[in-house]
Amino acid sequence: MSELLVAAPLRVEALLIGGARLRKPLVRKTGMGSKRARAAAAEIALEGAAALLVLGFCGGLDESSVPGEVIVAEEVYAAPDEGHPEASVTCELRDQLLMALTGRGMKVRSGRIVCSSRLAVGERRAQLHADGAIAVDMESVWLAAGARGRPFGVARVVLDSPSHELLRVGAVPHALRAALALRRVARALDDLAPVSGAAAG
Repeated sequence: MSELLVAAPLRVEALLIGGARLRKPLVRKTGMGSKRARAAAAEIALEGAAALLVLGFCGGLDESSVPGEVIVAEEVYAAPDEGHPEASVTCELRDQLLMALTGRGMKVRSGRIVCSSRLAVGERRAQLHADGAIAVDMESVWLAAGARGRPFGVARVVLDSPSHELLRVGAVPHALRAALALRRVARALDDLAPVSGAAAG
């Protein structure tokens, strides 16, 4: 049994993670958005791994957030104004992820990640940040169902933020910085503490 299953929503994320030549994890591309994430969760639930980690890009929500920053989730939850029924999910792998990522030359923060069905830009970022989240993605809370009682974690690399919008001129260097950071996070997974004995949520 593989110790860790990594869910990467986008193809580019899966390629970057797979290119890190990891020893431990299985990597699965799960698709973008809530609908694909729900479908993938049903399949992931049947995988013979000891723990589930969602790894990929996200959007930063506060002014201090910069591309390449790593956000380790304390919990993930669906945007409260979109009508999703899913409850918030605690991320049991948070402490182990922080230990594995510390001291690798990356900015790492931990906090709440909100999950939205649509891209969050401009004023939408401010709305989501006001609810207490520091980052936004489009899949994590729906993929969490695939853990099915196993330890669950989320690590996301900031691709853009309020001060570094992806569609602005000069965004390419920021995207490259985020891609390099994602690969570095993936390489750190080989140093992740054993998770098979972690308490399930």
